[in-house]
Amino acid sequence: MQEKIFAVDIDGTITENGGGRIHLGALDALRHMIRLGHKVIFVSGRSSVEGYVLSVFGGMTRIAVGENGGAITFSPSDHKLLGNKDECVKAFELLKSKIPEAKEKPVFPRMTEVVLERTFDLELAKKIIADSNMLVDLSDSQYAIHINSKGINKGRGFSEVLTMLSASPSDVIAIGDSETDVPTVSGKAGDGVIEALEYIAIRLAKV
Repeated sequence: MQEKIFAVDIDGTITENGGGRIHLGALDALRHMIRLGHKVIFVSGRSSVEGYVLSVFGGMTRIAVGENGGAITFSPSDHKLLGNKDECVKAFELLKSKIPEAKEKPVFPRMTEVVLERTFDLELAKKIIADSNMLVDLSDSQYAIHINSKGINKGRGFSEVLTMLSASPSDVIAIGDSETDVPTVSGKAGDGVIEALEYIAIRLAKV
């Protein structure tokens, strides 16, 4: 059986609905894929350090992509930073001067991005950034507003991991919490991951 690399989101995907707690059944299903010889890498909007810690305690592959692709963590002190936090801080300072409601969200420390509360008009903020020609992107994860360096996203971060592993996109199976992530799965949160992995395991066994 050919080894696959599972790129797995955290929030809304392997967490229980509403509480942010890890769905233990989903974690066990992911560990089963590790036992079968595959890799499981968390790709999240959370800090890459948080993802790495979860990979250690969850028994996954010890690589994590975080900050929406801006940071990759390989060990407690080994990180690859793709984003430029200075750019993001400057953008935040500009937004604060134009939109008083814009304020930082208390989160695990970030190395490449700025995370804001969802308390302001995102479209107005995007226009301010565009008019100022700042090299950042704004996105809404439904948990927070993220300011990332332009061109930084989860796909960009994960492509760096593939290069490091000498793997190709055809080796990857991505599981997330949007409709385009796993269109054949009807379950939600951790239950959806279990359903997806059961389906995938059957298909891989036939290869």
